[in-house]
Amino acid sequence: MYELTVERNFAAAHHLRGYEGRCARPHGHNYRVQISVVGQELNRQDLLMDFGQLKTTCDEVIAELDHTDLNQHPAFVDSNPSSENLSHYIFTQVVARLKQSPVRVTAVSVWESDTARVTYTEE
Repeated sequence: MYELTVERNFAAAHHLRGYEGRCARPHGHNYRVQISVVGQELNRQDLLMDFGQLKTTCDEVIAELDHTDLNQHPAFVDSNPSSENLSHYIFTQVVARLKQSPVRVTAVSVWESDTARVTYTEE
C-alpha cells in the first residue's frame, strides 16, 4: 500500500455560533490542510498519483474557502465552521473530485494554529 500526502494553506475568518468564549467573536486563521490518499497500483510512470494532480484537486476545494467568512459558505449555514466540520467538508469534496481515480482519500487534517489540529477519517 502506498500513501501520498500533500499540504496546502488558506486564510479565512469565522466565528462559532452558540459558543461561550473568545471564538464566538469573528476572527481569522491561517489554516494548514493535509490530505492523504492511499492505493495499491502504480501507473505506467510508477506513480500512485502525480503530486501535482493531488495538489490541484485540493486547491480547487480550498479556493472556495480562501479569504472568505466561512460562516457565509453554504456548507456552514446550519453548522459551525469548526475545524472538525471544515476537515469533514474538505474530505468529502476531495473524495467527490477523485471518484474516478485509483486512490482512496484516507484523512484530512486541518490546523487552525501551529499547535491545534483536527483529523477527519472514515475508518
